[in-house]
Amino acid sequence: MRIDVLTLFPDMCEGVFSTSILGKAREKGIVSLNAVNFRDFSGNKHNTVDDTPYGGGGGMVLKPDPIFAAVEHVLESVQEESSLKGQDSEIVEEPAAADPVKPRIILMCPQGQTYNQQIAEELAREKHLIFICGHYEGYDERIREHLVTDELSIGDYVLTGGELPALTVIDSVVRLQPGALGNETSAITDSFSTGLLEYPHYTRPAEFRGWKVPDILLSGHHANIELWRREQALKRTLERRPDLLDTAGLTAKDRKTLDILREQLGQP
Repeated sequence: MRIDVLTLFPDMCEGVFSTSILGKAREKGIVSLNAVNFRDFSGNKHNTVDDTPYGGGGGMVLKPDPIFAAVEHVLESVQEESSLKGQDSEIVEEPAAADPVKPRIILMCPQGQTYNQQIAEELAREKHLIFICGHYEGYDERIREHLVTDELSIGDYVLTGGELPALTVIDSVVRLQPGALGNETSAITDSFSTGLLEYPHYTRPAEFRGWKVPDILLSGHHANIELWRREQALKRTLERRPDLLDTAGLTAKDRKTLDILREQLGQP
């Protein structure tokens, strides 16, 4: 997977790209992470990338030309890399040229679709993602209409720029790549991946300040442990995010368990 981030603050992105799971995935060659300063594509001597809005109003608006030029530069670099790999190939009979991978070009903005785990899993199957991180009052509408494929928001609030939302999305996508996590089951059992919130976790010591780990987890009976974890996931979701139960894909046994839990919690 290749991920490019168009930003005015590439150092902000590089700091995250080089640490933790993202840094390890980058070192392993699982993902290529690149920060592109679209100010370099301003095309004017003052390197301005914004201007006052037509029709008046407060704030500044990001111009379309630097953004389009930066995306086109990224696409050209991908084609060049592909050509170089083809030249280095030792295969005598080259296979028919495949269609170039079309990237998902994602605009981070408050008006976008609210991001969730299902979108993360969808994006994780892509080969190339390009994120556009805005600042100021907003984007020239032609960027939305003629360049991007997706608009995403990480919540109903406004941040200074799109870098932190983009990095949030990238982190959630990269950790789903095969080999990115030390334990491949970690991503599968995460909250939201199963449609439910995750069950409680415990580790050593078995007793801490008088608080004990549930006996079932010390029993060694794996089937009973799985039943307990499923029940706890249902209970936690019912208590904290009951809205998720509508789309969680519950079994008949899950629904029976929920009925019992609702009765215990005094819920209708």
